[in-house]
Amino acid sequence: MKTKVVIGFLGTQLDAGDKPDRWERWRPTVSLGMHEDFLVGRIELLADGRRAARTLKRVVDDLLQVSPETQVKVHDTYIENPWDFESVYETLYAFARTYPFDVENEDYYIHITTGTHVAQICLFLLTESRHLPGRLLQASPPRHSGATASVGELGVIDLDLSRYDRLAQRFQGEQQEDRTHLKSGIATRNPAFNRMIEQIETVGSRSTAPILLLGPTGAGKSQLARRLFELKQARREVSGRFVEVNCATLRGDGAMSALFGHVKGAYTGAAGERAGLLRSADKGLLFLDEIGELGADEQAMLLRALEDKRFLPVGADREVGSDFQLIAGTNRELGKRVTEGRFRDDLYARLNIWSFHLPGLAERLEDIEPNLDFELDRFARDENRRVTFNKEARTRYLSFATSGDAAWSGNFRDLGASVTRMATLAPAGRINEACVDEELARLRRLWRHEEGEGEVLRTLLGDAFDEIDLFDRVQLAEVVKVCRRSRTISDAGRQLFAASRAKRVSTNDADRLRKYLARFDLSWDAVSEA
Repeated sequence: MKTKVVIGFLGTQLDAGDKPDRWERWRPTVSLGMHEDFLVGRIELLADGRRAARTLKRVVDDLLQVSPETQVKVHDTYIENPWDFESVYETLYAFARTYPFDVENEDYYIHITTGTHVAQICLFLLTESRHLPGRLLQASPPRHSGATASVGELGVIDLDLSRYDRLAQRFQGEQQEDRTHLKSGIATRNPAFNRMIEQIETVGSRSTAPILLLGPTGAGKSQLARRLFELKQARREVSGRFVEVNCATLRGDGAMSALFGHVKGAYTGAAGERAGLLRSADKGLLFLDEIGELGADEQAMLLRALEDKRFLPVGADREVGSDFQLIAGTNRELGKRVTEGRFRDDLYARLNIWSFHLPGLAERLEDIEPNLDFELDRFARDENRRVTFNKEARTRYLSFATSGDAAWSGNFRDLGASVTRMATLAPAGRINEACVDEELARLRRLWRHEEGEGEVLRTLLGDAFDEIDLFDRVQLAEVVKVCRRSRTISDAGRQLFAASRAKRVSTNDADRLRKYLARFDLSWDAVSEA
């Protein structure tokens, strides 16, 4: 039989007492020698001989009285502040490094009942790390009636976690559930995307630094940001709100007010105070989509808010604070915009600590089928009506969807819209081959239209199309595309000349656009109605 060796602190309060009635009380260190089924060969007693000399002598004498065969070795342990973690840990670490452990012949038990809570935590850490090669020992007063009050009970805590497979499996299961939640419950088959989700889940639980989500429009940046917030909220890592804004919609003087708020009377029309998006996201998560569209002034203010958690609302003379985590999304190459002088390099460096590229749907063809099922389930929830494919229709749709003929230029938005159309038109709740054929024709027309902006320009210019240099033709095609999706010439001008507006070079966007179109004998009416 190996010798049982107990290592622990003298309890200056629990072990105290020198009157005869002390034997009627439970004293944890003395009780170590009273258990017939746990015979202790030696007690290594850590004690401050100067502060507790009287209690130390009484405990040693009483241990020899109740258990003469137990050897008591006192280690004079002086710690100036027993509640200072660093001091306590250094003292115990030095003891562990110099103590002559003999694991072949002795079993060690680390007594964590006595000592300050700091000492108990340090003993746990050193035992868990195997610097103290033993098991934790917990003494407690008697819980059963009729038991001897002074003896109490002993419990051994085994830190060998390999024996607790169920706990480990439960933890792994919860972690997998979290990652599935980030994927909206979709059984993603793309290995690279799965690895990225694992990294985002890990970063989300361990870091509050900004996260940058890169990828094309419709790749799911907004949905992933919201899912990450829900995950952090479930873990009680955030207590505030999820606040989302598309920075492309923030233009002119209103951008500063929308982001940072304003005080009453800050400018004409500011009839009341506005908190702003950053303050609304306090203790929560702020998602700034298309962050590359922010103006220079807004970028500078955002950088200050990220670094100091403080900023100045428009018109205010006193700073306000907001402690939020930022997730930024963009389909732009921010590094290129930095080189062009259109995005601050210091803000980009702050955002680029954690950056993840979300691939488009065309890069995840193996994920189309599980996403198809996800969209059908979502339609059932939203419309309270279950719709399914028949076998032939499903095969036909997937064959096209995973082929090179499918552009998926709108990514998951295209897929979601496609499923919604088919489910809405499906007769008797079944998407048949006729529904699929009609939808595939619609998708082909959609993508051909997006690729055919040049044909619109040829129609507008007629014979003059071939007389224009390719350089001007490419630029004009992009201008026409913006015009055709804008409601007014002023709206189109604001989009086309946003950079010069930010630099205050010119503000008459409509006039600039009108003059540009006139160079090619085009008018706003002709272009917008094309």
